[in-house]
Amino acid sequence: IMRSIEDALAADAQALIVRMDTPGGLDKSMRELVKAILSADIPVVTFVAPDGARAASAGTYIAYASHVAAMAPATNIGSSTPVSIGGPTPAFPTPTEDPDAEQAPPPVDAMTRKVVNDAVAYLQGLAELRGRNVEWAEETVRDGANLRASQALEQNVVDVIAPDIATLLSAIHGREVTLPNRTVTLDVEGARVVTVETDWMHELLEIITDPTIAYGLLIFGVYGLILEFYNPGMVFPAVIGLVSLLLGAYGLQMLPVNYAGLALIVVGVAMMVIEVFTPTMGALGFAGVVAFVVGSLILIDTRSPGYDIPIAVIAAFAATGAGLMIFILGAAVRARHGRVRTGSEGMIGGSGDVLQDFAETGRVQAFGEVWQARTRKPVAEGEKVRVVDVDGLTLIVEPQED
Repeated sequence: IMRSIEDALAADAQALIVRMDTPGGLDKSMRELVKAILSADIPVVTFVAPDGARAASAGTYIAYASHVAAMAPATNIGSSTPVSIGGPTPAFPTPTEDPDAEQAPPPVDAMTRKVVNDAVAYLQGLAELRGRNVEWAEETVRDGANLRASQALEQNVVDVIAPDIATLLSAIHGREVTLPNRTVTLDVEGARVVTVETDWMHELLEIITDPTIAYGLLIFGVYGLILEFYNPGMVFPAVIGLVSLLLGAYGLQMLPVNYAGLALIVVGVAMMVIEVFTPTMGALGFAGVVAFVVGSLILIDTRSPGYDIPIAVIAAFAATGAGLMIFILGAAVRARHGRVRTGSEGMIGGSGDVLQDFAETGRVQAFGEVWQARTRKPVAEGEKVRVVDVDGLTLIVEPQED
């Protein structure tokens, strides 16, 4: 949007319309955008559209900062209480002038008071600058108030309701707009509309900053690197894992991430990997799955609209990890109870062929080699024998029953 403001100035455009549909965003990004709008030497029109769109949280601040704020029917605006990464910031009670009314106690957290009061003053300042409803600006921050389009127009929160761009241009034609250094009159009725299309980079960013996609990329990246460490030289898992990990990390840093949740995911995956290499009969693996699930649940601020990770996705990844642990644990149990297959103990029970008749000592063909053998029962050439013991380099054998 900041780049589009510059491009519109260079093109000598009459105005820039920002069509907005957002659940909110980071405070830092929102303030940068508001500063760009306030300092723009071109009218910026924020249009909450299409029908069913919303200007929630940070979107309310952007709409208030715009020279003209418009909404399509069946849209809404508000819910502007600041939300911290670790959870929502408690809303302040709205003061009442009735001395007999019971006042709710203010939050005791000093940081909460600072954040909420700062947001109230910030939005009220934008309301005074643009001549919009100052009282509702405080209400939407402290109480998370929300308005539908008709209410927003009635309460002087927005300037226009329009179903489409053409109607919007007709409605704002002739309106005076105050820019930083001058006042202009909008001459936009019937103006040629140039649509700014997003490029491939913005489309890619839109995909990887989806919480579910970023989460999946992070997990795939970790498992790819683990596969490469387990089988060095495969290269392909390392490349895919590294690219996925970097894309996932970039997507997460654009989102309200709880780093305690991220740490729990890393620890959980690490514990499951350790279980693979040093089986502990499931103790580490089970603890790793629990840490992984808990970390995934608190990774993103799920109380902010649009930022939640579906439980089904978390369950799928957790079930995959748990299934791997169960498979490894079963293999370990089978290996522990199975017979020894290496060394002299592994030779007991094996079979061989007698190379010549003998009653006490002779030679047998067993395990792909010729061995000295002893027996208590006479055996004949070509007869099958079974190994019952090993004495150094001599096999103790007996005739093998059919």
